[in-house]
Amino acid sequence: MRKSTFFTTLSLCTLLFAACQQAPEPKPAAMQEAPKPDMVAIKAEIQAIENAWEVADDARDVEAIVAFYADDAISIEPYKPEMAVGKAAIRKSIEEGLAKRSKGETATYETMDVFGDGNIVTETGKTTVKDANGKVTYTGKYMAIWEKRNGKWLIIRDIYSVDAKEK
Repeated sequence: MRKSTFFTTLSLCTLLFAACQQAPEPKPAAMQEAPKPDMVAIKAEIQAIENAWEVADDARDVEAIVAFYADDAISIEPYKPEMAVGKAAIRKSIEEGLAKRSKGETATYETMDVFGDGNIVTETGKTTVKDANGKVTYTGKYMAIWEKRNGKWLIIRDIYSVDAKEK
């Protein structure tokens, strides 16, 4: 009988101890984990912007292309010793690049990957440029850092390279 009383007392003490424990306090909002961004959806958004860029690029619409950049953006281009800092410098660089393009030449931009926190994302992609007959004249790669400002994705940094032509 003593064993039964001992186990009953032990069980009651355990229940009483458990009942007296306080539930953990919820973490303050600042310490709670933010929901994970939907990178598939963000990749689709960025690719849609790249598609609009293609249209502007093929139309040689400098202002439409410059509108994809934040005012404080920086662009790092191949074969140039200086970075293009700010929209005015980026506009000038775009104008120079488009002036060198052949008539009928088109470009496509393919978003390969995006990663980030949902407010700032890095895109990696590839470019294919074709002449008026559809022959690939060159390819390249790029990386762009996009930031969502006032609900709109804008490039804050980018860098690109042109692949070596096949011999």
